[in-house]
Amino acid sequence: MASWPVYTLVGLVGLYILAVLAFFVGGSREDARAIGGFVPDCVVLFSRLVRDKRLPGRHKWLVGALIPYLAMPFDLVPDFIPVAGQLDDAVVVAFVLRRVARKNPELIREHWPGPSSSLALILRLAGQ
Repeated sequence: MASWPVYTLVGLVGLYILAVLAFFVGGSREDARAIGGFVPDCVVLFSRLVRDKRLPGRHKWLVGALIPYLAMPFDLVPDFIPVAGQLDDAVVVAFVLRRVARKNPELIREHWPGPSSSLALILRLAGQ
């Protein structure tokens, strides 16, 4: 019998797929591609940043700590709580992205694997 983390994961993946399909059907294919690839793009970005020797140690530590935090089965706010459970992860990712992008925008530009529209949004939110 499956436990609640499995149900939560299946539910989140389902919501993610529905959001991407809604954009795709709504005629905004570029937005659908950007949203559909944002999480995988962030994973690639974080892994590239951790390996980059030019990233300052304190930022490398933040990015390095973010990856296991997101992989942990428990959070500050449990994921089974609707909206708030996923929002805490999004806030932590946004904080780390903003912190790293503010001081190292050239590294973010260099390592970002996704569309330029997503990169522009990240840099704009970081104050660049």
